[in-house]
Amino acid sequence: MVDALFLNIVLGIAMGTLARVLLLRQDYRQYPSYPNGFLIQTWTGFIASALGAVALPALLTRNFIAVTFLAMAMQQFRGIRQMERTSLQDLEMTEFVPRGAAYIDGIAKTFESRNYLAMLVGLITTSTAQLTRIPNDSVRMAAALALGFSTFLVLAFVSRGKVVGDIASVSPVQIRFEGSDLYAGDIWLMNVGPAKARDFIEREGIAVLVTPKRPEYEVAIANFGQRQAMAAEAARALGLRRYVTTRRDFEKGTVVVFLVPVKKDPDALVKAVELVPLLESSKKESSVMKVFVR
Repeated sequence: MVDALFLNIVLGIAMGTLARVLLLRQDYRQYPSYPNGFLIQTWTGFIASALGAVALPALLTRNFIAVTFLAMAMQQFRGIRQMERTSLQDLEMTEFVPRGAAYIDGIAKTFESRNYLAMLVGLITTSTAQLTRIPNDSVRMAAALALGFSTFLVLAFVSRGKVVGDIASVSPVQIRFEGSDLYAGDIWLMNVGPAKARDFIEREGIAVLVTPKRPEYEVAIANFGQRQAMAAEAARALGLRRYVTTRRDFEKGTVVVFLVPVKKDPDALVKAVELVPLLESSKKESSVMKVFVR
């Protein structure tokens, strides 16, 4: 007969690994490679959940030396963050529109933090199965799975983060020429000399206007790293034939994202910009910054 402790540990490992896989699918858009990147993160999620699952049994058996593996795991997960950062930075030179250092840092931190999430889900699941005094094994394991999955849902919601669409409205804006000057709405974009290039841009170019929903959100939208991330995601979603730029209206606090895409679809451009993650380096909490907010 299989030992009950072993089953509890296996349950925690399975639940933690499942949590990591579900988050991988959710974040597929940010992934640098598939299927190799998927395999690497699944495996590290398995290791993280295993460490979390064996933590409580190690403490209950007074095997305190085993707990030091948690500290070692944290070092390994920091190494994963550095590995992802280095990998994405190396790929920057191959991107027609670079993601930017701020965006890369946010992606790398996400990869590290979600291994901790898998570890915690494994710990909660195994701890519940081990400590709950329910005579019926099936009911006890079902309760452990339910609590583990609830922990995953809560942590996934808390760590989800915001996107540009949460703090700003994004809408298509008409592009036009005044002489050789290109405008999107009232915002000047660039000077285009040749008439052939102007005809090409007017025929194929599209742009969206990003308008902050509250005055304090202007700080995040104006951040250069955030604007670079919006341009990069727009180009990755629609392809890029030529020209991509962002410009800010300093009086109104709005930002224009303009490009000449492979696929001319204004609605898809709106959606792509709305789903760009709000970078940690650009976020400003109004409760902390209230002295600057009127």
